[in-house]
Amino acid sequence: MASTELAAVYDVVIVGGGHNGLTAAAYLAKAGLSVVVLERFDATGGAAVSAVAFDGVDGRLSRYSYLVSLMPRKIVEDLGLDLQLVRRRYSSYTPARGHPDGAGLLVDNQDESATRASFSRVGADTDADAFAALYRDTTRIAQTLWPTVTEPLLRRSQVKSRLGDDTLWESVFERPIGEFIESRVTSDLVRGVVATDALIGTFATPHDASLQQNRCFLYHVIGGGTGDWDVPIGGMGNVTRQLASAAISAGATIVTGAEVTSISPSTGAVAFTRSNKFHTVTGTHILANVAPYILSRLISPPPTPPVPAPPRPEGSQVKVNLLLSRLPRLRDPSVSPQAAFGGTFHINETYSQLSAAYSAAESGSVPEILPCEIYCHSLSDPSILGPDLVASGAQTLTVFALHVPDRLITAENNDALRERLQQAVLDSLNSVLAEPIQDVLLKDAHGKPCIETKTTRDIELALNMPGGNIFHGPLSWPFVDDDEVLDTPGKRWGVATAYGEKVLMCGSGAVRGGAVSGIGGHNAAMAVLEAVAGWPNCKGANEANDIEHLRK
Repeated sequence: MASTELAAVYDVVIVGGGHNGLTAAAYLAKAGLSVVVLERFDATGGAAVSAVAFDGVDGRLSRYSYLVSLMPRKIVEDLGLDLQLVRRRYSSYTPARGHPDGAGLLVDNQDESATRASFSRVGADTDADAFAALYRDTTRIAQTLWPTVTEPLLRRSQVKSRLGDDTLWESVFERPIGEFIESRVTSDLVRGVVATDALIGTFATPHDASLQQNRCFLYHVIGGGTGDWDVPIGGMGNVTRQLASAAISAGATIVTGAEVTSISPSTGAVAFTRSNKFHTVTGTHILANVAPYILSRLISPPPTPPVPAPPRPEGSQVKVNLLLSRLPRLRDPSVSPQAAFGGTFHINETYSQLSAAYSAAESGSVPEILPCEIYCHSLSDPSILGPDLVASGAQTLTVFALHVPDRLITAENNDALRERLQQAVLDSLNSVLAEPIQDVLLKDAHGKPCIETKTTRDIELALNMPGGNIFHGPLSWPFVDDDEVLDTPGKRWGVATAYGEKVLMCGSGAVRGGAVSGIGGHNAAMAVLEAVAGWPNCKGANEANDIEHLRK
């Protein structure tokens, strides 16, 4: 807590102390507004936390979210965050299914000739140039869109005009991304490498008419104007520790153990329980750093006329954390484990395997072969491990398995299904390794293997993410249609809700939300500051030029 006592009234009450809520709190407090953050856990951070996952083992894992791409440098600099992000040399490694030599595709960001040779080894020679050209095109999209994410929303036609390529626009923004992928590369393996960015946490096919997979793809390739996903030194917990420190230093009050029970848009009253006692604070503005579905359930009394509640979101993944005594050996003798695990390690994620997994899950079954991708944080950042673990060669692995929709999981089957899914992940891993992954698992203080598995239901129960949806709901385009009415600060910044201008989204449910970015928090803060008369003259304001630009 930044202070030991709560005031009755604040300029801004923020519901939820995840990274976006902390970002908003830091900006608003720096601008001289009184701010309180209400966080239901005993510590802030939400999904962006580091934790000791295994008893007696000195390793702090990024337990839920694990990489950073979408956090603008502007936010880091504005808030003075001491945050270091490490760029990974290798983009990805993907074993070729059934290859007699166990070969895989290694995309080396620093060695174009080695990457080309790797394409040749897996029989995808003709895709080498096409793959590079495809990502040059996504980089052009990134360079067009990235500078806009911390500005008032642009309209669709404005973004299209800025891109200046009608064919590319049609392929990515108007037609299913599957058509784009299939028109550019031919190998089943290479198509799968591209398609995974469209399907992470999204239950869809590359040809889904809703284009939800296109929006997922877009957010995976625009970060930083390059699409790179970086490793935060100190783990994800360091990201939110820095944000919490910035908020507190600026004067925000952070109250943990505070479970919000209701929000009144008409009065600005926010009720919560803490230490079995009921409390109420009032805010001129209320920022909701919770999923839109959760916000709709907190609104009290219900709005008149009634506002339809958003549909309950659905996640579609299994998250597994492992701690190893060392990296496992590969079947591919031409690639070192350090290189293969140095980027994104794709397992059973060819285009056809992704399709088969989706079909199985859509029919109500757990896929026989789980598509997975792996990240090894400790290769880039050994600081998350204790000195003895580092000296011993221990490594962390984070596995993200696709196409396990929440509809398959119930309160009754969750425990049994978690065990089944954990084994399916291990089986998927072992299908591309030269030794069982179980042989290199460390043991905790109780002699149990260092592995933990989180289903969508586990994530919902732990983080209040409905359906285990890691984006808080369907992702939106980072712009609005030409006929959209933008007559309020909330609408202009993409943070408006159906409950009036007093209540705004400030999390992943905002128009440009999703992933660990701080964008939702930044934009909610800007909407509040625009609404505050005379804001550019407030103490500590550092966004006056942006607001003046809006007024012009």
